[in-house]
Amino acid sequence: MKFFEMCEACEAEYSNPLDRRYHAQPIGCHQCGPALELKIQNEKLKIMQRVGRIPPNTTPIIDETVKLLLEGNILAVKGVGGYHLMCDATNEEAVKRLRERKRRPTKPFAVMVKDMRMAKELAEISEMEEDLLTSKERPIVLLQSKGRHMGLPLRVVAPNISRIGLFLPYTPLHLLLLEKLDRPLVATSANVTDEPICTTRESLEKLSGVYDSVLDHDRIIVNGCDDSVVMVVNGQRVMLRRARGYAPASVTLPFQLPKRTLAMGANQKSTVAIGFDDQVILSPHIGDLDSIGSVAYYQKNIETLERIYDFSPEVIMHDKHPNYESTKVAKQLFTLHSSLFTYEVQHHYAHILGVMAEKGITGKVFGVAFDGTGLGDDGKLWGGEFLVCDYEGYERVGHLSYFKLLGGAKAVKEPRRVALSLLFDLYGEDVLTMHNPTTQAFSPSELKTAYLMWQKGLNAPLSSSVGRLFDAVASLLGICQVMRFEGESGMLLEELYDGSVKGSYPFVYENGMIDPLPMLEAMLPEQKISVAVSRFFHTLVEMVAVVYKDHAALPLVLSGGVFQNRVLLTLLLERFPDAIIPHDFPPNDGGIALGQTAALNRYFL
Repeated sequence: MKFFEMCEACEAEYSNPLDRRYHAQPIGCHQCGPALELKIQNEKLKIMQRVGRIPPNTTPIIDETVKLLLEGNILAVKGVGGYHLMCDATNEEAVKRLRERKRRPTKPFAVMVKDMRMAKELAEISEMEEDLLTSKERPIVLLQSKGRHMGLPLRVVAPNISRIGLFLPYTPLHLLLLEKLDRPLVATSANVTDEPICTTRESLEKLSGVYDSVLDHDRIIVNGCDDSVVMVVNGQRVMLRRARGYAPASVTLPFQLPKRTLAMGANQKSTVAIGFDDQVILSPHIGDLDSIGSVAYYQKNIETLERIYDFSPEVIMHDKHPNYESTKVAKQLFTLHSSLFTYEVQHHYAHILGVMAEKGITGKVFGVAFDGTGLGDDGKLWGGEFLVCDYEGYERVGHLSYFKLLGGAKAVKEPRRVALSLLFDLYGEDVLTMHNPTTQAFSPSELKTAYLMWQKGLNAPLSSSVGRLFDAVASLLGICQVMRFEGESGMLLEELYDGSVKGSYPFVYENGMIDPLPMLEAMLPEQKISVAVSRFFHTLVEMVAVVYKDHAALPLVLSGGVFQNRVLLTLLLERFPDAIIPHDFPPNDGGIALGQTAALNRYFL
């Protein structure tokens, strides 16, 4: 607010010790406070033209903005943490146009609603979910949709799923728009794919082909921040993205840190953390470090935390994976500051330690870490891990049997590659003449090439990932062959779960390894997809149960991105009511930095 010069009336209030506004930092009014500006894109000239800038009275600008939204236009609207791309959520053509322009074919959009009355028309809402929606943090809450209510076309807002992310207005500008519009708005972050949210007009220009107009204001966004996302599972809050409203936040550790620590987090859904004494301060959600812009934003977040807390690290903690951008930045910092120490922390150990730190657990636990990938101590890609651990170290007591990821990184986005590899494990060369959804997703020549890759281990790293097992099942059942956004296969499997289906598939557990091949073999002839999906979920629960049986005296801790799956988490919490999950931090890689910080003591004992 320091850029806004106070008018005479405000100056008088601010300077008078007897006035309740004496030295009030956020003082501002229609005369001297922030002002709105609406700029409409001229279709012929493709330039932005000023419609009006009216500080004393915003009504004409709001009226014009609402008119544009009702006409089906897409607007970039400036908030407190960045710009949203907004359109009328009941206008199917407008939502489709936003999908086409943003190149986001199926990933669900969040929807902002005026009030709880409107929210309850669109979704089933429990008391706890209502408390989250109306809380001061105003997160996006994932809810069970009621379908096409209020004319909202769920099939284009949230294609192929029955859940919808709703949130309430959290700025006066949002309130003005929704009061006048009186219908839900699609409100998605304005950002280029893999880039951070736009916070300036300059960064927003990259999206000039997406929006038709810009509703702007002249208050600077100092630190970009996405909307937080939460859901409720079995009466427990599960944080999926911890950002606006919840961050930065501090955690009190059950011990003192021996050194001032900077934790670099992971590569996906990244956060960073600083630690000193018994405190850890975790940054807001930064995102995936897949571009130059996102890495620069990541480094800015580190600098911001260090500036705000007047902090300089003595130790840097980072992931084991040498190709993670977070690891590369850690190495750069080490090169620049020779006094720093750096230590690597195994990814899944960090997952479990993060939950232990949040809950103040001091003894040993039995940790189940299920996710997509993370470099293991043996150089293979872990992701289906059972660990007995404390702050001094960990023992890997069980894991999913290894299978090959055909094409390496390509397999992460193509479930068909994972499924094909597992079919080769089962049937070898006979797969080339089989007819099922997975083999039909390839041409005959592609199948032969893939078989050679599998046979010779060419560009086929070994993985024990439960996340990839989800992908394989989705492919084998013909549900998803190529993913259009991360986690799509798991979301589609959620939709097909039938609670009335009982029973599970066979699997083999020997020498600490779980072999899922018997499960897949039994699943292939299943005629009804919902039965196969439901028994797959039950089988995962049985896998956890059979390994945990030998360690049942220890607390059961669940963490990792796979536990964002509502069905799996619900079933596990029903089977193990005392299981411990994170509530204040995400089970995904957003909690890795906290776990990395908590790992420091093992190096100084």
